[in-house]
Amino acid sequence: MSRPTVRVLTLLGLLQSGGIRTVAELAERLGVDGRTVRRYVDQLNDLEVPVEAVRGRYGGYRLAPGYRLPPLMLSDDEALAVLLGLVASRRGGLTTADTAGETAAAKIRRVLPERLAHRLDTVLESLAFTASPGPFAIPDSEVLLTVADAVRHRRPLSIRYTDRDGRRSERPLHAYGIVSHADRWYVTGTDPEIGEDRTFRLDRIAAARTLPGSFEVPTGLDPAQRVLSGFATAEYRYAVTLRIHGTVDQIRARLPASVASVEEAAPTARVDPGIERWLRVELRAETLDWLPPVLASLDRPFVIERPDELRNLVITLAERLASCARQA
Repeated sequence: MSRPTVRVLTLLGLLQSGGIRTVAELAERLGVDGRTVRRYVDQLNDLEVPVEAVRGRYGGYRLAPGYRLPPLMLSDDEALAVLLGLVASRRGGLTTADTAGETAAAKIRRVLPERLAHRLDTVLESLAFTASPGPFAIPDSEVLLTVADAVRHRRPLSIRYTDRDGRRSERPLHAYGIVSHADRWYVTGTDPEIGEDRTFRLDRIAAARTLPGSFEVPTGLDPAQRVLSGFATAEYRYAVTLRIHGTVDQIRARLPASVASVEEAAPTARVDPGIERWLRVELRAETLDWLPPVLASLDRPFVIERPDELRNLVITLAERLASCARQA
């Protein structure tokens, strides 16, 4: 692509960003003089891109109001990135409609040159996944956009929510961030009426509307970490407390932050996190049968502080494994 052509496209990009651009500004950005800028504008007009001249002290050039640019032109790499992104988002639940990703991919596929379309089809046909896509909880598009706008501009919300027991309520929310985790979308924030931290599934929000006013986000807040911590401390049937001898990384390999919280059993001076020591692990669970195999896979010394039901399940698993190992 010749250098003048690159500059003409750059000029189009500058005008596309909106507003009036003076000749002096455009000349500086393009590295040319004012006469050359005017020649580039004429070239855009010849291509039926309506660039208007605005006279006066603050005059310059702008795109004609209401003008819509032709469809985007994608390189091979860009087209592949877009289509792979759509495929991944469909399989990961990161979409706001059951068919949106599929129809968007089909539209892009139809307008691609035959050569490029054939190459991309080859990639997509060769692509395999190790797990089947599960049933995804898809949020309403308008809810997602309203919540995102409230997060960005720190505007209070009122949401209509249905909890896991089917109870419906309308409540205020100061939304701090939107988090995607385990094929679901969540919004985390604070209920200003009761002053409690709350996390809600977006697909369970039937409607959201902004309220007057604004709020401040706590300094250093990490929405993703807040959601993970919330899962680890959620109210389930069993409260489990363990002491495990190992490093934080060893424990996290089997009990991630979304499942359990990890802290030192007793306050000590600052210790290298890679040094093995006794750590207190707390988690909540609706059932306990999955936990004994996880503890066995850690291959670290551990002590069960509570509940007694877990201790019995671990003993039963140990006896069963020992019995299997003794069989000829």
